[in-house]
Amino acid sequence: MINRKPFRFKQFEVDDNKCAMKVGTDAVILGAWANVCNADAILDIGAGCGLISLMVAQRSNAKITAIEIDESASLQCKDNFLASPWFSRLNNVHGSVQLYNPEDRFDFIVCNPPFFKNALKAPDAQRNLARHNDTLSFESLLVAVDRLLTEEGTFAFILPNDEANQVIMLAAAHQLYPNRSCAVLSRDGKLPNRLLVELSRMRSGIHHETIIIRDQSNQYTLEYKELTKDFYLYLSE
Repeated sequence: MINRKPFRFKQFEVDDNKCAMKVGTDAVILGAWANVCNADAILDIGAGCGLISLMVAQRSNAKITAIEIDESASLQCKDNFLASPWFSRLNNVHGSVQLYNPEDRFDFIVCNPPFFKNALKAPDAQRNLARHNDTLSFESLLVAVDRLLTEEGTFAFILPNDEANQVIMLAAAHQLYPNRSCAVLSRDGKLPNRLLVELSRMRSGIHHETIIIRDQSNQYTLEYKELTKDFYLYLSE
């Protein structure tokens, strides 16, 4: 395994050497977009190196629990938490969310789920665990969210468009409904390739948003810079 330097953000660092899924745009966008301002207790499902947990810790005063099934990733997540300014509010749990049974429920749940299904798998078992939904199907994820979310709580996730719409359809059976969504375009003029969604138990109109990451000159757009300015070092204060 090639050792990489920790990924430096403005207020924290993330080491992902022991994680199959590295720091990526999906997690950064979700961590910046999720509406956690009023959350008291947050659960990050499939936390990996802990990036999303650290981002929402920076953006809120909530206590955050990060659950990760892969042991190496979970240990690295714990180390990243201990090195952060918010270590006292961050709790790392190694295990399966399907078996997780805390005393209290969460008013915000966030997840960047694995989404490959019945696809050709890589020889790396750890990477398969992170990328394929064999151990955490969308239905299993929603069962866990339904069980662990408070009545007034919110669940936020990011997925490719088709998979996100599958989750939205499955969620209705658990009385979870979309209230907010954001189509993500990698570049101006292209079709959306990711969808950010927030679900809750309340039926209401859906607030639709769109974000374009790069313009036609391949430069970051003003809206993407505004979304991520509190995190990326290359963006001015």
